[in-house]
Amino acid sequence: MKIPARLQNLVAEGLIDSVVRQLKSGKEADVYVVRCGDETCAAKIYKEAHKRSFRQAVDYTENRKVRNSRQARAMAKGTAFGREQQEAAWQSAEVDALYRLAAAGVRVPKPHNFLDGVLLMELVADERGDAAPRLNDLQFTEEQALQHHATLIGEVVRMLCAGVIHGDLSEFNILLAADGPVIIDLPQAVDAAGNNHAPRMLMRDVDNLRNFFGRFAPSLLGTRYGPEMWSLYAGGLLVPGMPLTGRYEQRAGAVDLSGVLREIEDARLEEAARVLRMS
Repeated sequence: MKIPARLQNLVAEGLIDSVVRQLKSGKEADVYVVRCGDETCAAKIYKEAHKRSFRQAVDYTENRKVRNSRQARAMAKGTAFGREQQEAAWQSAEVDALYRLAAAGVRVPKPHNFLDGVLLMELVADERGDAAPRLNDLQFTEEQALQHHATLIGEVVRMLCAGVIHGDLSEFNILLAADGPVIIDLPQAVDAAGNNHAPRMLMRDVDNLRNFFGRFAPSLLGTRYGPEMWSLYAGGLLVPGMPLTGRYEQRAGAVDLSGVLREIEDARLEEAARVLRMS
């Protein structure tokens, strides 16, 4: 097929030999199947900010580090240079998260290179060697649902121990590869220790897993892995591979942090809707 303009520099640099086909067009990026020597890879082309439907919400970008104070000031003022730096930071967040998580043993696509807003990475494949399907396109038996849910809870724990929360985890951004589930799409990844919204986002990620797999294994619907996980993490007790129970009881007199955060978020959304109606 014709080489997209955004991939031509990678071809010129010898990073890509040929473009096989477009794999998907998403809310923040387009993905192509490409050939790199003897290997088939995925090339993710990030869309420009004004073409994306997913906004760089302050909840996600809070406490993200920039190279220097000039960049930080420009981003805060919203200058043209600041917007350019903010866009670069948004794109590199996924690259940084992938390298960090892959090093921690989390099953994510292995990153190979990042150039001119294009992420070159492993193509996640199924047992036939084709591009792996997303979970939302599949049906599971109860046994399969329980197995995949347990695997993914373990991956979320490993991510949290590496200091990363996905922030938008659901059946739409998990692929089922030949060797099991693979977590993808991390430009909104959150710093677990430095972002005030981290607990709420972790709860939402874990709840999304529970609700999806609970369609096939109803016994999962009563589990509370999110609060249990965060409580252990906040106490410095969480380690990869740690067995969790899925049960969590609030101690007498203790604050229900996840409940408070949900109330705050509901109030914020209600106020935003009110302002929108008035405008």
